[in-house]
Amino acid sequence: MQFQQKSRNFTRRISRSLVATAVVAALLAPVAETALANAGGQQNPISELTGAAVTIGNQTDAPRIQLAIILDTSNSMDGLIDQTRNQLWQVVNEFSSARQNGQTPVLEIALFEFGNDGNSASTGYLRMLNAFTRELDAVSQGLFSLTTSGGSEYCGYAIETVVRQLQWSRADSDIRTIFIAGNESFAQGPVDYRDAVRLASEQGISINTIHAGSHSEGIHDGWQDGAILAGGDYMSIDADQQVVHIVAPQDDRIAELNARLNQTYVPYGARGEEKVQRQLRQDELSGEISAGLLAKRAKSKSSSFYRNSDWDLVDALTEGEVDETELAEMQDEVLPEPMIGLSQRARVDYVLQKAEERKQIKKEIADLSRDREVYVAAEKETLAAAAPSVSDALTSAIKKQAQQKNFVFE
Repeated sequence: MQFQQKSRNFTRRISRSLVATAVVAALLAPVAETALANAGGQQNPISELTGAAVTIGNQTDAPRIQLAIILDTSNSMDGLIDQTRNQLWQVVNEFSSARQNGQTPVLEIALFEFGNDGNSASTGYLRMLNAFTRELDAVSQGLFSLTTSGGSEYCGYAIETVVRQLQWSRADSDIRTIFIAGNESFAQGPVDYRDAVRLASEQGISINTIHAGSHSEGIHDGWQDGAILAGGDYMSIDADQQVVHIVAPQDDRIAELNARLNQTYVPYGARGEEKVQRQLRQDELSGEISAGLLAKRAKSKSSSFYRNSDWDLVDALTEGEVDETELAEMQDEVLPEPMIGLSQRARVDYVLQKAEERKQIKKEIADLSRDREVYVAAEKETLAAAAPSVSDALTSAIKKQAQQKNFVFE
């Protein structure tokens, strides 16, 4: 499909909110222009941004949790990658109950890899999988695409680039944090990590470090120092620890509901169908690992954090990115097959019906997920205590920082 919105709809949208247009333009500016990697005028080591988040509609003023993840993908880091891809949805679920002054926050995640010989030396062996995005399937897709290869781990270089490259919030009440995980010296590379961390701290961005090895070795290699200097947390993990997904009695029904939930998505625009297929593929990859992991993903998909308004008409209508008039007047070329040829009123009714179906399915998934959590908690009591994992590092550090920003977890 080709997205060719009628010019009068575009004009109507612009005139409806000149302020919103200015915000969008500002947010998109880093995508359209090449930025400098540092004050010295070196060329930006990342040549292309993908997945940049633009928060508009009724979410404009929502508090934000911005999380940039930088993973070491050098040799021997397969376990670290596996833990992260296995625990992404658990992390999302941990924060789905977060509120700030009664408001539900927006979760934006950026994903980078560093220390991989497959990336260019001119970019410090650093590569961005996605900039800040609310499309969590993009993050999942990036995690499943990662592979390892020997390289040099330049922590300071990576932190400085991520601080300068991403579109960080400027609101003091928002959470802005970087997680960097690896197993070599924190002091490697052409950029002094103390300078990079200071740059982050000046912008209110905390640095949390995860050393994949012994706690004392991480302290000796500077990982703790890097976190302390920017008001973050340091944690050591066993990267080779296998993540255990407990299978619960609710999992089969949750899987059925997840399949029904997918049928409520109404793709539109140039990449709508492509992103539907991405959604299905991420379900498949999670299900191949465990029914328990798919259940966690389904819970995330039923939360307010899982939004896809740039390709799904239900979310677009709900969030105000498309109004009913614009929806009614869209050209057939941008719409999915079931909507082609429908009258203007029938188009709106079709999307509203899908929205109602989604609401009911999400409620049932949420109810089953609560029952599932009770079962899993009881089962975990019979298991030996596991060593800290990536999920533990992310959730404990962010919750600590969230309390300082007046977030509560319901």
